[in-house]
Amino acid sequence: MKSQKGQTLVETALIIPILLMILFGITDFGRIFHVYLTLDHAGREAARVATVGADDSIIKLKIKDATSGLDQDKLTISITPEGKVNRLSGSDVAIELTYPVDFLTPIIGQIIGPFDLEDTTVMRVE
Repeated sequence: MKSQKGQTLVETALIIPILLMILFGITDFGRIFHVYLTLDHAGREAARVATVGADDSIIKLKIKDATSGLDQDKLTISITPEGKVNRLSGSDVAIELTYPVDFLTPIIGQIIGPFDLEDTTVMRVE
């Protein structure tokens, strides 16, 4: 029977890249899911404020408060229709939030690249 002293080292060297990819993938999934839930929550909060006749600056302030865990410079906010006077009772107001996300996983990040998460919330004005 031959010696098997290096077998464990070879098996470890083959398995470590796969385990690291799984670990980075779990981390990326958690980060992206956090951004998605934050955008969804901020959109709902802003739409509620917009339906009761708030000004655009108050709506944007509500969004900034709800997305304090994200980089505010990357966040894009769109309110339709703009301006408090353009939101008539019975019409709809739409809040669209966009935030770019990139992957930490090296191989996946190179294949897919960065992408934008978008959230649109529509509510009827009271």
